[in-house]
Parts: sequence; structure tokens; C-alpha cells
Amino acid sequence: MNAPTLAAPKLGVAARSQRTAFTILSLGLLGLGLLFNAEVTAAVHIWMASTAYNHCFLVVPIAAYLIWDRRAVLRGLTPAPLPAAALAGLPVGLVWLLSERLGIMEGRQLALMTFVELLFLVVLGWRFFRAFAGPLLYLYFLVPFGEFLVPKLQDVTTLFTVWGLALLHIPFYSDGYNIDIPEGSFVIAEACAGLRFLIASVAFGCLYALLMYRSPLRRILFIAVSLVVPIVANGFRAVGIIALGHYLGSAEAAATDHVLYGWIFFSLVILLLTALGLPFRQDNEQHRSAESRNRSPGPVSVGAALAGAAAVAAVAAIGPATAAQLNRMAASAPQAELPAPPAGSSCIVQPSPVLDGGMPLVEHLSCGGVPVTLEVALFSRRTTSAPVLAEYRRLASPAGAGDVAASWLPIPNPGSRIWRLVTTAEPAHAAAVSLWVDGKPGAGGVAIRVRQAWNSILNGAPAPLVVSVTPDVDWSQITAAQSQQLGQLLGDLLQRETWLATLPAALAVPGAGH
Repeated sequence: MNAPTLAAPKLGVAARSQRTAFTILSLGLLGLGLLFNAEVTAAVHIWMASTAYNHCFLVVPIAAYLIWDRRAVLRGLTPAPLPAAALAGLPVGLVWLLSERLGIMEGRQLALMTFVELLFLVVLGWRFFRAFAGPLLYLYFLVPFGEFLVPKLQDVTTLFTVWGLALLHIPFYSDGYNIDIPEGSFVIAEACAGLRFLIASVAFGCLYALLMYRSPLRRILFIAVSLVVPIVANGFRAVGIIALGHYLGSAEAAATDHVLYGWIFFSLVILLLTALGLPFRQDNEQHRSAESRNRSPGPVSVGAALAGAAAVAAVAAIGPATAAQLNRMAASAPQAELPAPPAGSSCIVQPSPVLDGGMPLVEHLSCGGVPVTLEVALFSRRTTSAPVLAEYRRLASPAGAGDVAASWLPIPNPGSRIWRLVTTAEPAHAAAVSLWVDGKPGAGGVAIRVRQAWNSILNGAPAPLVVSVTPDVDWSQITAAQSQQLGQLLGDLLQRETWLATLPAALAVPGAGH
């Protein structure tokens, strides 16, 4: 008779403590959402725009279900706040700041999600966090991460396709991602790399492992298999589509619904993977209640929970506050004037209807009767690489352009790797672009990001800039073949007009800018 009398208040204390902790946790999550609004907004936009990340809308409901599936664990489990654990957020804040300086949004979002995990740990305590580690860590799938894998996945798919066609004795010619067979041509494009299959498979594999297995080893093995299967399956898909085009006698007919074929094939592979994992299931083993490990729960310390949540918020705010200060220092861009063509040049400056003195600086020229537009965007030394590279991409090609071809122009006088010729087929466009960071030319990439991130903190080196020369034509009336011809025209122009070819190097001088 005494046992129920003793158990009732015990569970009541645990339930009240949980409600208090969850209230504080909700306030902390709201604070992090407001602090990192840019990261949250960018993630949601990608979820809506990219088919590879549409599943992210299901992550929170799935995590909630996984917590509900472990509801027996909540019985008698009292939160035990760990305010001191907030100090673990210091290196996470450093990662966020470095990602912000490097212009890597995925790094910022991963840091934000780590702060969310840290908030759970600080407010609820280690025992609570360990009991629900699976659902909480599943929240990392909210981050649209993995786009950097696309080139490697394209390489793997191309290699798999080449081997497969050779084994099937189908005649083919491979040039990079282009594969030609007698019946037509195929391209292992970015959409064919299999990233969407890979991400969906790993998300499913983690969910399946959390639901069906209790052994950490079995979970790790199944997740590893779910990582390998979509890569191999995508290779088979690519081989199958090309083989289908060979047997049908038409590459176009085989490629018409290749995405649909891929999803059907991928679904069958996942069903097979699920069936293979069923014999090893452990879902009949119930989650153990934590009551036996927490026999004397006391009410949660509201002060400790609030202090922990406030400490996490304070640590998380260090990175954004530092970045905001650096951005204020980079608000004013250096001033520059475009030099007039020298005597003897065939270029003549044309009057422009708009002269607002803004950035980028725009000048219309007629060089030997060829109308071109010269644009120069000069940035503060304190800026990050993100706006510089964004301007470089904007000047190089139209947004959403396909069939982009880029090559260094062989201009011997200023150097062969200063001007990059970029042409696109849809829409047709051609531009010669020069990017300078740290007083050196480049074409983007990690090295450029690292150098400018370092300069943005130390206020060192010359100011970064982007220069472009574009034929001044109505691009809506230009065909893909004509854009190639205009690209060749730009190359000839820069070789002939030395002052124009050396203009980026002249503007990127030490001490330029503020």
C-alpha cells in the first residue's frame, strides 16, 4: 500500500521539473533563432528550392516521433542543468566566425545546430541528453549540407559508367562528364551526380537504425550501408539509362524520364535494403525507463537552467557580434577612377546615360568599332570573400546559366592566368573576368576564401576587386555559336589592348583602399 503513495509525488516532481526545463529550453531556442535568423532563413529557402533538401521539412516531425517512441524513458527522469557546459560553445563560436569570414553558409548552419544541441545539454543535463541523443542528433539533417560532394559524385558516377559500358561491350567515347555512344550523347550533369539519392538514403538509414536497432554496432553498420548503396545504385542508374538509349536506338528517348527512372530504381534499392535489415531488428526490445537510475529526483534548479541558457546565448552571440563589428569597418569601399585609354589605343570612351558614381564602376568603350562594357567592382579590405565571389559570378555569367565553359586567356604580357574567359550557351553570354584577392589573381576556391578571410580580420593586403569586359550587345538576340565568336573577339581585344589587359593589376596595388 505504501509503494504507490511514495511513487506519486516522485513522478509529479519529475513532470514539473521537465515542464520547467522545457519552457526554458523553448525560450533559448527562440533566442537562438532570432540571433541566427540569416542562417535559418537561408536553410528554409534551400529546402523549398532544391529537391535534394525537400525532406528537411520532415526532420522536426521525425525527431518528435522518435522522442515519443522513447516516452517511457521520460518517466522519473529529472533534468539536471549543466551551466558550465556552455563553455564548450567557445570553439563552436570560433567555427561560426571562421565560416562567416570564409563565406561558407553550411558551416554557419552546422555551428548553429551545434549550439542547439549544446542548449539541450546545458538545460536538461547529460543523463537527459544521452537518453534522447538519437532524436536530438537527427536534427542535424535540418542543415542543407553536402553540395560540395557533387563534383566527387560526378567523378564516381562517370567512372562507374565507363566501367559498366565496357563490361556491356557498348561502344562509347568519354570526355570528362560527356559520354558519346553511336545513338547519341549523354552528360553526367550535377543533377545526375546522385546527391539527392545519397542525402535521402542517409536520412532514411539513420531513421531506420534508430527505430529498428538498439545495438550501436548494428546502427553504425546499417547507416554505413545506407551511405554506400545510393552511390552504387546511382552508378547502375547511369549505366542503365545509357544502355537503354543504346538498345532503343535513341539517346533522347532514354533520357526523357531519367529522373523518374532514377527515383523508381532508388526506391526499389531502399526497399531491398530495408528487407535485408529486417532479420537483425531489435525494435521488440523496449527502451528502458530511467526511473531506476534516478531514484531520488528533486525539482530542477530554475536558476541553473536559466543561467545555462543565458550562457549559451551569450557565447553564441560572440561570433555574430565580432562579425558585425568587422562588417561595419568594411562598410565603405575604396574609391577608384577608371583610366582613360592611352594615346594610340583603338578604344574610345562612349557617353553613358547613367553616371551615378556607384559600384561597380561602369564604362562603355568602342574598341576598333567593337562596343564593350568595362566594369570594376572594388571592395573594402575588411570585406569577406562572399560578396567578392558573388560579384565575380554575377559578372562572369547570368544567374542560372547552363553549359558554362571557362578557360584562361593566353595573354603573354600581363600573364596567362589573369583573365578568365567565360561563355554560356543558355542564355548566351560571354565575358572576360579578372578576380584579385590579396593583390594576386585567382578564380575562386578555398585559397581565395582563406586569404580574404584573414585579410578581413587583420585589415591587411590590397583591396579585393573584380574586373570584367563584356561585348555590349543585345544578348537575347545572340545564339550559342555567336557567344563563342564573341568570346574569341574578347580574347583578341585583350591581347591587342595592353592597357586594358593590365588594368586589374594596376588597380590592385598595395595600400589601395581604407
